[in-house]
Amino acid sequence: MSEQSTSLTNMLLCIEKLQEDIRANYAVKNQTAQKGQILFVGSSLMEIFPIDKMQQAQDLGLDIVIYNRGVRATTTTDLLNHMDTLIFDLAPSKIFINIGSNDIGFSVLEDVFLANYDEILHQIKENLPNTAVYVMAYFPINAVDYSGEEKEEHDQFYAYRSNELLEAANTKIEQLAQKNGYEFINVNAGLTDVNGNLREELTFDGGHIYPAGYEIVLANLKKYFE
Repeated sequence: MSEQSTSLTNMLLCIEKLQEDIRANYAVKNQTAQKGQILFVGSSLMEIFPIDKMQQAQDLGLDIVIYNRGVRATTTTDLLNHMDTLIFDLAPSKIFINIGSNDIGFSVLEDVFLANYDEILHQIKENLPNTAVYVMAYFPINAVDYSGEEKEEHDQFYAYRSNELLEAANTKIEQLAQKNGYEFINVNAGLTDVNGNLREELTFDGGHIYPAGYEIVLANLKKYFE
């Protein structure tokens, strides 16, 4: 095995261990969590959404709690394999889901990605028939302005990530949302520059968002909490 292959294998094992630890922590928290609350679920873009701090620092005008069950590097397959811990154990009244950007970024076959997403929504409908589900449009990225990482790392990360690919996927997951009787929402207003890229000052790597960006997203989300 080459040095590069060994390094990649070790990195994947490290990510898997981190994911397991995060899910194990969520499983413990689920034991004392209140049912019928609001749930954020998805990949790292949801995991780093600082909604816990925002709830403590701001008066969101809510009489219910927002729980975050995002897990870094999660794909639709990963979510399907852990629906109990990440969704069903909480029995939420509302779910905001943002999943699939890693499927796109890891070049998962589109048929597989969309079938998985459809199955996620189907399982929620079967297990939580009274839960409102909001399928979120993917956040925009900026593969142009940001240059903080090494070129090889940058090129690798954005090999299959672009706003064009994300927009094309948005159209397809909107259709899945409608098929399952759920609402597709786009809460990205204010995140992009004149060229449609994620504003440079709102991202630390071109693909992930600073808290200031999540403040914008939260302001756009609030109307759906009521």
